[in-house]
Amino acid sequence: MTTSPYLSNNFHYQGIYSCPVCRHGKISGMAMMDAFACNFCNNIFTANLEQQILKKADSQPPLMWHWNGKNWSGAHRPGVNLGWDYAVAAIAFVLLPTATIGISAYLFPPLPGDPLYWFPLFWTFLTFFVHLSCVAWLMIEYYQFPVSIYFKAIGRHLWGRLWRKSL
Repeated sequence: MTTSPYLSNNFHYQGIYSCPVCRHGKISGMAMMDAFACNFCNNIFTANLEQQILKKADSQPPLMWHWNGKNWSGAHRPGVNLGWDYAVAAIAFVLLPTATIGISAYLFPPLPGDPLYWFPLFWTFLTFFVHLSCVAWLMIEYYQFPVSIYFKAIGRHLWGRLWRKSL
């Protein structure tokens, strides 16, 4: 006996699901195509129904999500596992350059009355935040949260809302 996809929580072309990119819109099957489209952010997705995986069609490397019956979870890239060694490398990447600059600024302080007395402290904080942003960007890429697409969709939605109010 076969079960209908309409009665199960399986991912299928006839269903309507939340968009994994913008998290505001709904994706549904496109007419006469084996693809899905979001009604909010206008992204197009391809699907692997056997594995219950949705793939964003126009990104490289492709962003993928797995349907668990109720919502989307990020499908990690095959062959890539983050372990403790990556965490140690990330912490070292952030702290070692910051510590090097901070210690040098402490050991060789600026001269009293120098107009740029604030620069070594500024440079230390700038080093910390730039290196931290590099690590954050890599984490966002690994966990596949498309920040730019999300903000573009929100901006487009707000712009459309303001445009409708002005008419």
